[in-house]
Amino acid sequence: MSNSQSHQIKQSQRQGWDSVALGWQKWWKIFENGAQTVSDKLIELADIKPNSKVLDIATGIGEPAISAAYRVGNSGGHVLATDLSPQMLSIAKERAKSQNIDNIMEFKEGDAETIALQSSTFDVALCRWGLMFLPNIEAGLSNIYKSLVDGGRFAAAVWSTADKVPQLSIPMNIASRETNTPLPPPGTPGPFSLADEKLLYRAFEKSGFRNIQIEKVNVTFKFETAEEYTKFTQDIAAPVNAMLKNQSKEHTEQIWNTITQEVSKYTTTGTDSADKQGPVSLNNEAICIVGTK
Repeated sequence: MSNSQSHQIKQSQRQGWDSVALGWQKWWKIFENGAQTVSDKLIELADIKPNSKVLDIATGIGEPAISAAYRVGNSGGHVLATDLSPQMLSIAKERAKSQNIDNIMEFKEGDAETIALQSSTFDVALCRWGLMFLPNIEAGLSNIYKSLVDGGRFAAAVWSTADKVPQLSIPMNIASRETNTPLPPPGTPGPFSLADEKLLYRAFEKSGFRNIQIEKVNVTFKFETAEEYTKFTQDIAAPVNAMLKNQSKEHTEQIWNTITQEVSKYTTTGTDSADKQGPVSLNNEAICIVGTK
């Protein structure tokens, strides 16, 4: 991939995430009710201790950086949270301040591949669902690797294959089908680009990481109704919104209605009804990986 292509992808991603930042602010509690289990797993795999210096790549509106901040404490610990979206970072800063942990947190705008990081500085690096969007995974991992002290650990989470992640694959598949927009081909940045465990392992190994381990984690997202799921997705799913941006209002509404109908199959009560109502529960698989410098 050329530098100009990479730049264009990052610019598009920045605009996309900026556009849904307020949606993430609105829905973060619903999301974290499911996603916290992955933050906890990454912190466990990275073996974060009090006073650790932690780097969080692609923090979004602050996770797992905020969870890590509570672990490192305020007697010497420090967390640097980075993201390419200034709007998402702004919300992360607000959250840290509201929880009185901003004194041990720092925020820096930039993407994993090119952001300036001090060499041999961090005890731990984390990245929750960010590596999949890097145009050049090798460059990103190399930058993270250099920032770690000897013996430092990097723990990351990516999504598994689309068939194991209905939370994302349902709206993306329907939007792709209804707009005749092809899904990203293998090897291009996207939610499922690192679902191949062997590919992920090799990327870590090539960057110099050792003692690499991979674990699967179930991530359950729950919504009061299928309609709530759809509103949530409309507000936060930048990749889906990108596919729908050139559609007419009527066609877009029809597509979202189709998504609601499909998600209603995941209702946990009232499933005998032809018009399914009630709570929706979506089980998804995340792949967590950790390596040591």
